[in-house]
Parts: sequence; C-alpha cells; structure tokens
Amino acid sequence: MGIVLRQSVRNTVLTYIGFAIGAANALFMYPHFLGKTYYGLTAFLLSSANIMMPLMAFGVHNTLVKFYSGYLTERERAAFLGFMLMLPVLAIVPVGVIALIFQDVIIEWLSRENPIIAGYAWMIVAIGLCMGYFEIFYAWVKVHMKSVYGNFIREVLQRVLISIFLMMVFLDVISAVAFIYATVGIYLSTTLMMAVAALRIKRPEFDFKILERSRPMLVYSVFIILSGSVAVLLLDIDKFMLGNMLKIDNVAYYSVAIFIATVVAVPSRAMHQITYPITARLMHEGKYDELDQLYKKSSASLQVVGGYVLLGILINIDMLYKLLPDDYSQGVFVVFAIGLSKYFDLMLGNNNAIIFNSKYYRMVLALGLLLGLLAVALNYVAIPRYGINGAAMATLVSVFLYSLAKLLFVVIKMKLFPFTRSNVNAALIGVALFGLFYFWDIGLHPLLSIGVKSVLMSVLYWLAVIRFRVSQDIYEFAVRMMPSLRRIP
Repeated sequence: MGIVLRQSVRNTVLTYIGFAIGAANALFMYPHFLGKTYYGLTAFLLSSANIMMPLMAFGVHNTLVKFYSGYLTERERAAFLGFMLMLPVLAIVPVGVIALIFQDVIIEWLSRENPIIAGYAWMIVAIGLCMGYFEIFYAWVKVHMKSVYGNFIREVLQRVLISIFLMMVFLDVISAVAFIYATVGIYLSTTLMMAVAALRIKRPEFDFKILERSRPMLVYSVFIILSGSVAVLLLDIDKFMLGNMLKIDNVAYYSVAIFIATVVAVPSRAMHQITYPITARLMHEGKYDELDQLYKKSSASLQVVGGYVLLGILINIDMLYKLLPDDYSQGVFVVFAIGLSKYFDLMLGNNNAIIFNSKYYRMVLALGLLLGLLAVALNYVAIPRYGINGAAMATLVSVFLYSLAKLLFVVIKMKLFPFTRSNVNAALIGVALFGLFYFWDIGLHPLLSIGVKSVLMSVLYWLAVIRFRVSQDIYEFAVRMMPSLRRIP
C-alpha cells in the first residue's frame, strides 16, 4: 500500500489546504461579504448542479476506471478515451431539449418559495455540465496514477478563485450578482484546465470499431448514473429541498454546518482517488487476498484520520459558532448529525470501489434507489416541522442505512470484512477524548480556546493511536518521520 499512502498523504495535504481556504470562504467571507441571501442562493445552485452531475457525466468517470485495465495497447486506450468523451452527449442532448421545452414550468417550480432563483436557474445546467466533464478528465488522469494535479485544481484552485471574487465583492469591485456569474466562470475554467492536463497524457481517437465492449460500458454507465444519483441525493437533496421549501437564508445556515461536518470526509476523498483504480485492478486480476488487506487497511486508516478530525470539530463546535453571526448557530445539531454519518461512512474504507467494480453493483443500486426515495420522503416530512435540524436528521438516517446496506452486501456476497480490533480501539480513543474535552470550558477567547483544546487533544490522540498501533500504515509512516516514536511503551 506504499503508493496508496504516498499519494493519499499528498492528496490529503492538498485537500486540507483547500478546506482551510474553503473554511475562510464558508465561515467568514460568504456570511460577511456576500450575505445570507446570496450565500444561500449560491449553495442552492451548486447543490442542484451536483444533483445533475451524474447525468451530465453519464457515469463515464466510473466507467472509465472500471474498463481501462481491459485495453492493453495505446491505440485501444486512445479510442477508449474518445468513446468516453462522446458518451455523455447521450444525456446532454435530451436534457437540453427538455429544459428548453419546459423551462417556464421548471423555473416556476424551482422558485416557488424564493423568486430570486428564477433568474439563475440556467446556471444549474451549466455548472452541472462543467462538473461532469471535470470528473471525466480527472478519471483519465487517475487511471494513470497522477491524481495530485487534479486534486489541486478541484480542492485548492477553485476555492482560491472563489476567495478572490468574494474579496472583490467586499471591496465593491463587483456586485453580489456578478459573483454568482463569476462562479460559473470558475467551474468552466477549471474544467478546461483539467481537460488540458488529461489530453497531455493521452489524446483521444474516435475509432469506434476498436471498441468491442461498448454495450457493457453503456449498461454500466447507466447504472452508475443511477447509483451516482443516489449518492448525490443522500448528500445534496437536503439543501435542494430546503431552498425549495423554506426561505433561502436557511440554506446558508445549513451550508455552513454541512461544510464544517464535511471536513470529516476529506481523508476519504483523498484516499479514494488512488484506491479506486487499485481496487479495480485487483478485482480484474482476481487478487482477492490483497483486496481484503486493502479493505481492512483503508478502513482503519480512514477511521483514525477521520475520527481525529471529527473529534477536533465536536470539542470546539460551540466556540467556533461564537465566531459567526448569531443566526448561524442554528446549525450546531446539524454538525453533530452529519459528522457522525460521515464518520460511519469512513469506516467502510474502499467499500464503494469494491461494489462498483463487482458484478453485484446492479443489486446494490436497487437498494440505493429505495433509500434515495426514503431520503426525499424523510426530508419532505422533517423539513417543515424541524427546519434545518429536520434535514440533518433525515440525512443521518438515510446515509447510515445506505452505508450499512453496502457493508452487509460486501460481507455477505463477497466474504470481505473491513473491521478488526483496530476499529474498536479507534472508536474507544475518540469517545474517551470527547468526554474529556467537550465539556471543558477554558474561559478564553474562542480562537484561543479552540487552539488550546486542539493542541492538547491532538497530542493525546496521536500518542494513543501510535501506542496501540491502531493503523499499521499510519504507525509505519509516523516512525519513518520520527524514529523516536518506536520507544513509546
């Protein structure tokens, strides 16, 4: 797992740099510079575009990874890439026609609670299309084991550009309305940058005769569209429905809380960028013993790193919200609920990669569709009664059930199990330190309180992780960086 750890570390560093910039945007610049109305509008547009992304990409970003190993010659791979780039047109053309024919009805429905949405509805399709093709080009880079550059563009550069335009709003160089338009430009420009990087690795050829397995690729892509839609529904349907059912300001409050909780998932995003193609290769070659080891190692490593992040967030959450405008404090419960759902998903390691590269992905998809519909139903019932807390509860229940279903499916059908005693130790360390630090009020300025508690918790947490060797990969990496850690009793 050396290459996994090396690239995962680099991707994790880049992703956390991006999240640090994103934190400045989400927790300070958006609320103070853009205001809750336009912040809510921006979050609604991006969430809606993300819901459309699986359709706009036509599942190609996953199909490309799954079938790439089956093409051995450079000519076959170039033709394969050409076919992958053309495949999304099967979705883009009919979606565009339907959007044009029914645009008045669609816009009226989207803006029924918030008329401000009406003038920007077209951006949902534009941003969704950019997101889809970004993922396609990024997938081509990842199968060549060069994921770091794409991660930099998506996690760091996009957020830096957003920061620049938010600062321009603050300095009255542009208006809040101009910022919304600039957001579309940011996604378009970063997609073009990703395209250039991918095409430098291999230029496509449009020779469809060489693609003998186009039918299974089409079938797989359709199922990936549906499965991707399920995953996105579980992640973004809450913000979409909040904007459709409540005042747009609530989307701003919820988005801040979601951003804080989503930091927990960063290790997973970083590691999956390299474990996904490795998982596909191991399954293609039938090396299930190595796959089982990768499954267990990824589960333990992700739980340790994600648990550390979640613990740091939860013990400081009250102080963190004191730094935000008072209205945003409604999101504390949301952080707890969504953070726990992300933590459980981390514990599954590379579970998704195993499922989507197996012959059972269709059966899991059917279950996912049911749980996606459950998420919509739960949000529909809970949001009017409990507002953003209702959306958080609906998401927690839906994500937990979906993750549990995927876990049981891999255990029962493929005889692979991710958990070991290390997972229990990681959970116990987290619970113990949460009880020790959460209720401790230092009585200092919020920033000082966050700093002191975080430093003390970090020392205790990592000493415990190394002492009990909760993750062998993390232990080996730590002692390489600091050999004296071997002497910990």
